Amino acid sequence: MTEPIRVLVVEDDPVAADAHVLYVNRIPGFQAVGKAHSAAEARFALDRTQVDLLLLDLHLPDGHGLQLARTLRAAGHRADVIAVTSARDLTVVREGVSLGVVQYVLKPFTFATLRDRLTRYAEFRTAAGEATGQDEVDRALATLRAPSPAALPKGLSGPTLERVTRTLRDAPSEGVTAAAAAEAVGISRITARRYLEHLVTTGRASRNPQYGHVGRPEYVYRWLTSTA
Repeated sequence: MTEPIRVLVVEDDPVAADAHVLYVNRIPGFQAVGKAHSAAEARFALDRTQVDLLLLDLHLPDGHGLQLARTLRAAGHRADVIAVTSARDLTVVREGVSLGVVQYVLKPFTFATLRDRLTRYAEFRTAAGEATGQDEVDRALATLRAPSPAALPKGLSGPTLERVTRTLRDAPSEGVTAAAAAEAVGISRITARRYLEHLVTTGRASRNPQYGHVGRPEYVYRWLTSTA
């Protein structure tokens, strides 16, 4: 029986850390062997536990995650790293690549997103033997890359989707209606609802009826975060 890939979750938010542990343990072939809320806790855990992969938040209370990765490499730790972060600075991404970060997962994310990244990582780890040529090397490396984003439904645009997404992310915990989103973005209610429904269909938002309205029900939309 193949040993599971042992994962250490490094995340300063206790709620998010618990959620990421649950996510990892739901994916066949992976096992969360612990969690750390700081760089110091991560180093302590790595000195005492066999770990294959770090699910590493970059913003830790006692230092940057990439500094932790650099320290671990210098100390001889060979665990791979998948960065889990809200940072979108491509300079940070390039630095992470130089330190051996194999994947980036941007917060907030869904279980499906993490499952895809970890599954690809597992496929990459199974590659063995000698490549017969460049094509085989390229295929092995390609397993780490996410597929190209699917085309948006006809009539939807990327910039408007980004604005609607931002509005939903920044909304209060009770969510927003299509009318409220339309006003915030500066589009019609019908258009806003199309974008919101797209986010529901792709698993990034939830939709619940708002009771007390006469006639056609009004819906409230909420962003689904990684801790949902």
